Amino acid sequence: MIYGNVNNKFFDINLKILPGPLANALKFLKDNDLTKYPAGNSEINLNGVKMILQVIDMKTNLRENLRPEIHRKNIDVQFLCSGGPEVATYYNDDGTGIIDEDLLSTQRDILFYENEPDKFINEGKIFMTPGTFAIYFPYDVHVPGIAFKNIPAEIRKIVIKVPLDSCVK
Repeated sequence: MIYGNVNNKFFDINLKILPGPLANALKFLKDNDLTKYPAGNSEINLNGVKMILQVIDMKTNLRENLRPEIHRKNIDVQFLCSGGPEVATYYNDDGTGIIDEDLLSTQRDILFYENEPDKFINEGKIFMTPGTFAIYFPYDVHVPGIAFKNIPAEIRKIVIKVPLDSCVK
């Protein structure tokens, strides 16, 4: 998992150490005014790599109402475009989670685990404000969209799904 902000003074240096497709996704997020994009899913092509762009308008929710998720074919680049704040949690997929819904073999490439409150203590937390991004690799379980201090907030969340195989050499 990688976490940062597109407005950080070291952003351009950080791009140089990432695989090209991830760097291109982050550069796209920084260089485009995504508040003007319509909500929904579309395909984008960044330097020859087809990616899915999701523009999501939503309200953050209580942690206990949100399921942990993973992906296997795609790397999730999540970006808080506006609104918030938002909290996201993450932890390593150690294979002990109870599967709630498995859609990995579909175009959605997502698996949801059941909420197990005894595991909440092991979750790392990220505080997201506009400009903040988190990159979740295939074995990073993550729970986005959590309400900060249990106060729901409107957010515009952008997710770019970068094919894992485009980053593996």
